[in-house]
Amino acid sequence: MSAHEYPIPVSELDAGGKEYRFPIRAAWVRGALEGHEATTAGTDGALVVRASKSGHDVVVHGTLDAALTMPCARCLEPAALAIRSNLSVLYVPASQLKGEADGERELTDEEADTLPFDGETVALDDLVRDELVLEIPMIPLCSEACPGMSPGPDVERAGDKPIDPRLAPLLDFAARKPK
Repeated sequence: MSAHEYPIPVSELDAGGKEYRFPIRAAWVRGALEGHEATTAGTDGALVVRASKSGHDVVVHGTLDAALTMPCARCLEPAALAIRSNLSVLYVPASQLKGEADGERELTDEEADTLPFDGETVALDDLVRDELVLEIPMIPLCSEACPGMSPGPDVERAGDKPIDPRLAPLLDFAARKPK
């Protein structure tokens, strides 16, 4: 099993808590978002969290900052995405979240922000990846004023020269149409 990128050893925690600062390495983001249109903008981000112990549970609060890029939904040019997410999660021992024998279980509202941890380490890797994906807009734009795709300079304009010959029947039809 590979080492975690963002581990918090539970043995270091107490009720007072401890602050952790992790760099969100561009190489890690590239691997975490593999297969997704979004990728790293090439700069490292930051994960700053405060973790404290509450009984057997671990409470994590903090912020995630990262810079991503993905194609603009209008013009397909790279769109810069500044990701800033506030995190608030309760990690509980995995044995407390075990459901029915078949593994099927429905979460209650109180358990929505609850994640399991195994052993003596809380790994924030999956949380960071999920937050990055959830913060990506559905329709990313390079700018609000983006006009969208425009034809290149070598594309013929209607009226200048004949356009695609497959459209000739439509042009004939339009010419015969009474005005």
